Amino acid sequence: MHLEGEDEHVMPSVRTIAFNKPYGVLPSFTDPKGRPTLADAITVAGVYAAGRLDLDSEGLMLLTSDGALAHQITDPQHKLPKVYLAQVERMPDREAIERLRKGVVLSGRRTRPAEVRVLPKDPQVPDRPVPIRFRKNVPTAWLEITLHEGMNRQVRRMTAAVGHPSLRLIRVAIGPITLGDLQPGQWRELTSDEVAQISRGLGLRDRSREARTVSSPRWRPPR
Repeated sequence: MHLEGEDEHVMPSVRTIAFNKPYGVLPSFTDPKGRPTLADAITVAGVYAAGRLDLDSEGLMLLTSDGALAHQITDPQHKLPKVYLAQVERMPDREAIERLRKGVVLSGRRTRPAEVRVLPKDPQVPDRPVPIRFRKNVPTAWLEITLHEGMNRQVRRMTAAVGHPSLRLIRVAIGPITLGDLQPGQWRELTSDEVAQISRGLGLRDRSREARTVSSPRWRPPR
């Protein structure tokens, strides 16, 4: 895995970045098994992931060098809403959608109420390097799901529980920060205003720092 081009930025004292994690990349900077990690795409020193995103999931991650902010983002008492696009098997009926909205029981615990809607058409998302499992006679649908908690593999477990396994999962927002036009493997630095928005969403004092926005070149998968 490699990057083409070089970053051009001046490092401020505290940095917080948004990253579009590609499918098949671990949400960590090292892996003893040699699998792709965040280190293959992120060249910013001293930042750490504020939360996780599974190996087989894609989309928005936040990383920061502000340890207190990272703790608050991941603290169950201060959960920022997270928005996911889930491509599921078959078209869910009204009953399935209502079950997702009201909460389903996972490992003996009912999930919190969630916002769920069926997208009227497929979203414009980049192709995945490994195509989803496709069955000719089984149609798929896309759901937009907003969670206010963070159980392990929650979206996948929820959709499976109502009979519609997730085939592809993309996180597109964490609180006020959205994926926007970031392509898989690209990152950008959050502005001080965006960091302040996160702090307000968490009910914290303003933790913004002066930092100009920079971005990374396009990530390319290994050949």
